[in-house]
Parts: sequence; C-alpha cells; structure tokens
Amino acid sequence: MAEQKKTGTKTIADNRQARHEYFILEKFECGIELCGTEVKGIRTGSVNLKDAWCSIEDGECWVKGMHISPYEKGNIFNRDPRRERRLLLHKREINTLYGKVKQEGLTLVPLSLYFKGSRVKLCMGLCKGKKLYDKRDDMAKKSAMRDIDRAMKNDRR
Repeated sequence: MAEQKKTGTKTIADNRQARHEYFILEKFECGIELCGTEVKGIRTGSVNLKDAWCSIEDGECWVKGMHISPYEKGNIFNRDPRRERRLLLHKREINTLYGKVKQEGLTLVPLSLYFKGSRVKLCMGLCKGKKLYDKRDDMAKKSAMRDIDRAMKNDRR
C-alpha cells in the first residue's frame, strides 16, 4: 500500500506588521529554496519576517531580510541567517509581478511562512503602502469591533 502524504498546513511565522503597514491587493503562494539546516531551524519556529521584503532581479524573485536562526546542532553546514533566498515561481508569474511593481509602484512583502505537507511555502503579498490616516482608520475600526464584542459578551451574562 502507498502512504498518503499529509496536506495540512502549519503556520511557522506571520508578518503582522505588513498587515498594519500595507493594503494587501493580491496574495501569491510560492516555494522557497532552502538548505537542510535552514529547514531544521524553521522546524524549531525560529523565523522572523518583520523586516523582510521581496525583489525581482534578473528574472528571479528573491526574499531579503528574512532571518532564520541557525540550527543549534548544526556545525559547518549552517548558513548565514539573513542570506537572500530564491523564491520558486513560474516565469509567467514573475513577469506579471515585475510589471505591476514597476508600473503601479506596488511592493512585494512576505506575509507568512508555513509548512504545506512536508514543503515550506511562503505567502507573498502584492501590497500598496498605507498613509497615516489609513492606519488610524484601521485602528479605530478594530477598537470599535473590540468594544462591540465586549458589550455583546457582557449582555449574554
């Protein structure tokens, strides 16, 4: 009998600051090129996407500024924690993203890193920057929703 692969997803890291700083227009799922000890470091959950961004250079998509802490039991095989990592996208997708980034002034930001089955995937967003008043509006809406939820909870008692 053949074994069935797990297809569930397990979130490793989430870039909450990106959701605060940008309007997310589109999301793309892509693979990421990693080394063996980096995968082991990711399995421990020591990943930081806070200062990460994506760029397209020479027809390839790269994620920069993403920090993967070195695997503790690794030795000479550990890589630089902040090295640039190539994203695995189809050429057609890369060309589409490149056009939107150059013409419309949008930004590529990594939103989350997760396991899909046994593979590591990165959710990348095509984003537009928020102005200060947009951020204030979002915070006001969140605060209002929190107050409504709190009032509804107290009414049930």
